[in-house]
Amino acid sequence: MPNIIVKVPEGLFSKARLAQGLTAAAKTVEQIGDDPRHPFSTWVLVEEFKAEDIFAAGQPVTELLLPVMVMFHHPEGVVDAAGRALAARLFHDAVEVARLEIDPRPVHSSIIMSEVRDGTWGASGALWRLPDLARAAGYKHLQHLVTPQTAAV
Repeated sequence: MPNIIVKVPEGLFSKARLAQGLTAAAKTVEQIGDDPRHPFSTWVLVEEFKAEDIFAAGQPVTELLLPVMVMFHHPEGVVDAAGRALAARLFHDAVEVARLEIDPRPVHSSIIMSEVRDGTWGASGALWRLPDLARAAGYKHLQHLVTPQTAAV
């Protein structure tokens, strides 16, 4: 049930391909279930910025590379260290695939992964705990947390 915010230089990436690729990567990393409703728990927001608005060491960077920032917010207890390493690779791959055209500049991704502490995720006016999230996202590795009370999707 991640929230993913990705920031890319204006006009250089397909927003639809970014959203599809990052959603597929999150499904793998979080072990989201196969029910067609489960992927709807993954929200991706694509924000574009002007190329001249990003700097490294105080200098414009888009002349040399295509910088992309990804913020991956996931519930505590869903992604372990191996999953975070997998996320870094899969998210970068999704960004590479989403380029609109061949560009000689390399893509450099900065991926920040943040656990949302259990009991601090609000959804549709309610506070959700890990069993609620496991039910909604169908986490394959956390179905033991789903009780009859939380079983209905």
